[in-house]
Amino acid sequence: MEEVAPHFKVLEEVFHGNGNGCASVDATQSAILKVLTRVNRFQVRVRKHIDDNYTEFMPNHTSPDIFLEESASLNREIHDLLETVGAEGLGALNEANAKLADSGRQLREILLGLGVSEHVLKIDELFQCVEEAKAIKDYLVILDLVGRLRAFIYDDDAGEENASQVATPEIRRVFQALDCYETIKVKYHVQAHLLQQSLQERFDRLVQLQCKSFPTSRCVTLQVSRDQAQLQDIVQALFQEPYNPVRLCEFLLDNCIEPLTLRPVMAEYNEDADGGTYIRLSLSYATKEPSSAQLRPNYKQVLENFRLLLQTLAGINCSVSSEQHVFSIIGDHVKDKMLQLLVDECLIPAVPETMEEYQSSTLCEDVTQFEQLLADSFIINPDHDRALGQFVEQYETYYRNRLFSRVLDTAREIIQRDLQDMVLIAPNNLTTEVANDPFLFPRCMVSKSAQDFVKLMDRILRQPTEKMGEDQTDPLAGVIAIMLHTYIDEVPKVHRKLLDSIPQQAVLFHNNCMYLTHWVAQHANKGIESLAALAKTLQATGQQHFRVQVNYQSSILMEIMQGFEFESPHTMGSGPLKLVRQCLRQLELLKNVWANVLPETVYNVTFCELINTFVAELIRRVFTLRDISATMACELSDLIDVVLQRAPTLFREPNEVVKVLSWLKLQQLKTMMNASLKEITELWCDGAGPLTATYKSDEVRHLIRALFQDTDRRAKAITQIV
Repeated sequence: MEEVAPHFKVLEEVFHGNGNGCASVDATQSAILKVLTRVNRFQVRVRKHIDDNYTEFMPNHTSPDIFLEESASLNREIHDLLETVGAEGLGALNEANAKLADSGRQLREILLGLGVSEHVLKIDELFQCVEEAKAIKDYLVILDLVGRLRAFIYDDDAGEENASQVATPEIRRVFQALDCYETIKVKYHVQAHLLQQSLQERFDRLVQLQCKSFPTSRCVTLQVSRDQAQLQDIVQALFQEPYNPVRLCEFLLDNCIEPLTLRPVMAEYNEDADGGTYIRLSLSYATKEPSSAQLRPNYKQVLENFRLLLQTLAGINCSVSSEQHVFSIIGDHVKDKMLQLLVDECLIPAVPETMEEYQSSTLCEDVTQFEQLLADSFIINPDHDRALGQFVEQYETYYRNRLFSRVLDTAREIIQRDLQDMVLIAPNNLTTEVANDPFLFPRCMVSKSAQDFVKLMDRILRQPTEKMGEDQTDPLAGVIAIMLHTYIDEVPKVHRKLLDSIPQQAVLFHNNCMYLTHWVAQHANKGIESLAALAKTLQATGQQHFRVQVNYQSSILMEIMQGFEFESPHTMGSGPLKLVRQCLRQLELLKNVWANVLPETVYNVTFCELINTFVAELIRRVFTLRDISATMACELSDLIDVVLQRAPTLFREPNEVVKVLSWLKLQQLKTMMNASLKEITELWCDGAGPLTATYKSDEVRHLIRALFQDTDRRAKAITQIV
């Protein structure tokens, strides 16, 4: 037998050792050529199939399965052949036969072509599977197929389950350079759009949202299919697509969530609508803007209506991924505005305004339960969406502010009331009793508004505090001090014109301040802030405005007395008497509006001051005369007598008039008008007589000179007045 060359001997040993049946290089080359021929024929048929489907769009009923099976078979044969030849064998082939080596490289190129063909055929097979799934309306299968198509076409991550089907980068590069690539992409997008459209149409049949508007109202109806299996398949498929739920969310916000929060809504819930095939929720409400806060819906009804809304839509709340539910997707679009509306428009206005309401309120508990419902439904994440939790945390602050606001609003409303509407206080506390007991408030009139103000403060002090914990402060701590400061500041502003022009207004305000001061003193042990300062400020404010009015009345008397002039040195004339009577009439008018209003002691002191102003001016006017005739002295005596008779009638007890500082001086003036020179000197009695109590020596000497002619007797009398 002829010896074989060493390198051929190696190849033969390799081929025989691998058991492929290729006993010689010629046999191997023959096998490769056969495979190449079969591959060329296969590629021609595949190319025609692709051109028919994606380029020429000719009718073609060939199944890609046949091509895929043949491609797989060719792949196996080529791989077996390559494994048989091996790396060393190919090296030897390069030396032994360049054509055979070239055939190996050609096999690898053919293998790449087969990979590309197989990739296109798999895509084609998926398209046919989509059509078959559409025929039986298996949307989840369609969704999976479309997802796999995208992975094949766009090199997306196909997931672990499809990792074995992912093409190599080289195959993808060649695939994306093919003429049919753009057509395949268009076909994919058409299928994805049709899937989305079909899912939306099916969803709209299973979840029916209707809104009917009328001139002044609106009726919103939500119907959700009770076919849970079908509903969840559609919803899951729809929300796994790149689905934009803006239309659904806008409908819920505009027609359900916002009206439920802002308006009284009539809700009708039916679990067996349309013969038990749907769950239905109907919401009816007026579209006209509410005219007042009284139309605001009760927060319990709002939360209950929200529960019905969630209960109605619960069927669509399926899981669409390991981290997302349908409600969490919807929540991303609606929760911020929904929570803001709930807190600002529903919950804060529902915070109690009184202690009684606070004691019975379950608002915090209700909000906590509702927050848990939203969290359980995946609409909110309570760790991040903190609006409801923060409301509960700030509840005590909201309550205190609302209570403060309510109390201060009531206080301001009381302050606005007419001071003239008055009521008798302490009718049995007479002057003598008050003098013996300084804790008694004297009998007088106060504004009914001041009495209501005191009642409001009494109510605040009586508010129950059982619900408060040991570490909680009184929610109304400090409010009484604020109320009283508000009263002190606001009443003079609100009633400024009347306080300045109507005497009784100033007197009532004075009494009101004294009444409030008395109340503060009575409650010194109740922890009222700035107690001493409050009492002092109240007293000072009342007295200040009362003093302004007293000074004003004094100025009126002085203005009247400015016209007090004598007709001539010999007669007084009628003018002075008219002016004196006018002053007395002014005082009588003032008595009519003050006597029953002021405490008797304050009234007496005030009238003593006013009468003294008038009397002192009258006496001063008389002392301006340098010569008083007997006729004028008689007239002056009569004039003074008018004052002496009418002034005591200005008091409840006429004897109170003696407390007028100038009263005794006026009486003595009348006496001197009618006395002789001797009687006057006796009344002086060398500086020890009764005249010395009110008159100075200069005044008596001046009066003697005016009343008596210049004689030795007058001169002697004058020398005795020292």
